[in-house]
Amino acid sequence: MMGTATAVDFERARYNMIEQQIRPWDVLDQRVLDVIATTPREAFVPDKYRSTLAFSDICIPLEHDQYMMQPRLEGRLLQTLDLRPTDKVLEIGTGSGYLTACLARLAAHVVSVDIFADFKYATERKLAGQNITNVDLKVDDAATGWGAENQFDAIAVTGSLPALHQGFHRSLNIGGRLFVIVGQPPMMEALLITRVGPEQWAQESVFDTMIPPLINAAAPSVFRF
Repeated sequence: MMGTATAVDFERARYNMIEQQIRPWDVLDQRVLDVIATTPREAFVPDKYRSTLAFSDICIPLEHDQYMMQPRLEGRLLQTLDLRPTDKVLEIGTGSGYLTACLARLAAHVVSVDIFADFKYATERKLAGQNITNVDLKVDDAATGWGAENQFDAIAVTGSLPALHQGFHRSLNIGGRLFVIVGQPPMMEALLITRVGPEQWAQESVFDTMIPPLINAAAPSVFRF
C-alpha cells in the first residue's frame, strides 16, 4: 500500500509541476508536455531528494557541484529545439540523465557527453531502467566543442557559457539548432542559434535565465588599458 500511495503522490506532483511551473512558462508544445508527463523525473533525481524535491521549482544538487535544471527551464529547452522524430541530437553535460531521456524520447538518436565518468555510468543504468536504447554516452571535456562538421540536427548545452564561442556551430547540419545559455551573473540569456547555410548562422534571444557555467568554459576576454 505504501508503494501505491507513493506512486500516486509522484503522479500528483508531476501533474502540478507541469500545470503550475512548466505551462505558465509558455511551454505549450504537446509533444514536449507528453514526454515530461511520461518520463519519471523521480527516477533521475538523487535518492536523498527524490521524495522531497523531485518536482520542485529549483536546481537540484548533484555530485561534483553540478545541478539538475529547473523543470520549467528543461521544458523551454526542449520546446525551443523543436525536435523531430528523425533528429540526431548532441547533449553537452549529461548530469542526472533526465534531460537525456527526454531528448531521446523526442528524437531518433542522442549523443550525450559529460566530463564525469560516474554521471555516465549512473545514466546508463537509469536509461536502461526506462528501456531507452537510442543514446550513446561519452566521457570527455566538450567545453570548447565536439566533433566534426555536419553531424547533428540539434545541440543542447546544459551549462552556461560566460562567452559565446563557435565551437558547436559547425557540428550542426544545415537547419540544425543550438540551444545555449550565454553570459555571467546577474544576467544570462538563452540563445537559439540555427545554421542557415554553410557559413551562415541565425541567432535569436529566447529568454533570460541563470544557470551555473559549463566546466572549463572560457571566460570572456578582459580589456586592459
